[in-house]
Amino acid sequence: VRWSRRDGTTEGEIIINNIACWGIAMDKDRYLYISDIEKHEVRQYQIGQQNGTLVAGGHGKGVGLDQLNWPTHLFVDEHYNVYVSDTWNYRVMKWAKNASEGVVVATGFPRGLCVDSSENIYMADYGNHQLICWPKEAKEGTVFAIGDGEKDGTNQLYYPWGLSIDQHGYLYVADHSSHRIQRFPLKKD
Repeated sequence: VRWSRRDGTTEGEIIINNIACWGIAMDKDRYLYISDIEKHEVRQYQIGQQNGTLVAGGHGKGVGLDQLNWPTHLFVDEHYNVYVSDTWNYRVMKWAKNASEGVVVATGFPRGLCVDSSENIYMADYGNHQLICWPKEAKEGTVFAIGDGEKDGTNQLYYPWGLSIDQHGYLYVADHSSHRIQRFPLKKD
């Protein structure tokens, strides 16, 4: 659904329907990327287009590099690489533009994810109550914020869900079951 920013507008406009959508992202050219958890795929849509172009998955549910299993959160970088939280395969997949298969770039219990300008991947590891940074081409990630559930300290997480990075070097976390948003500096001053 899309809403106008004009005053007095109270109705949205349905731009894509009949989709089991979970995640959504937009690239710098205003193309939408939508994850479909029933078709186990991600499609790119130009505004006004109904069918979209397959950009990740689309070969049924599975563990192959051309498959996804419950794709949820998405991130699209400045080079049009699509990062997908492939939830039930316990991995994050990176799909380059026009690729026929993805590459596993992180593992864990992924929910929210984002990528900085150095191509470091930040992942909310939902089931383990932690945030993990996967440097570009790293074989394993580094935990930089951890929780053990049901604690409310600023060093604790309880099912982290969504992530966002700002241009000032801060990572924002939707700390789902603690009912709050936390902010973490990514760079030491």
